[in-house]
Amino acid sequence: MPSSRRFAAATVAVGLASLAHAAATWPLAATLAFFGGGAAVAFVAEAFVIARGWLEHHVGPKVLGVPLYVLFGWTGTVYVAYRVALLATAGGAAVAAAGALATAYDLLADHRGVADGHWTYTGGPPGPRYRGVPWWNFAGWLAVSWLTAGLAVPFL
Repeated sequence: MPSSRRFAAATVAVGLASLAHAAATWPLAATLAFFGGGAAVAFVAEAFVIARGWLEHHVGPKVLGVPLYVLFGWTGTVYVAYRVALLATAGGAAVAAAGALATAYDLLADHRGVADGHWTYTGGPPGPRYRGVPWWNFAGWLAVSWLTAGLAVPFL
């Protein structure tokens, strides 16, 4: 299996394991809101930057340029971050902590996806980059993570 397929498969596996854990430990409404709503939020965010020519993904299958595996990656990562945050706090504080944790993970990992050829940053607003990853990617991770984690709060 080529490395891009292994990468996508591993990403989907993390997302599915997270979904299974949530289904076993959370009310159904929280699980659906988090994973369904989170996938929708991630899709819109990815489609936004792709449509503007700021990001190009190189692993398919894709819908409107958004690889489907990405939706599992976003929700799986944010779920793990949120569950860790819930060990220390709850409500809005857990949402904020989850956003910070998920963004910190992306800060450590995103440049590997670029180096391995899974995606390329092709434009976007000017500003600093960290290890080749533009600042707006991390701002996006923070916003999407906050929104996704916040979707579960009313049901928990």
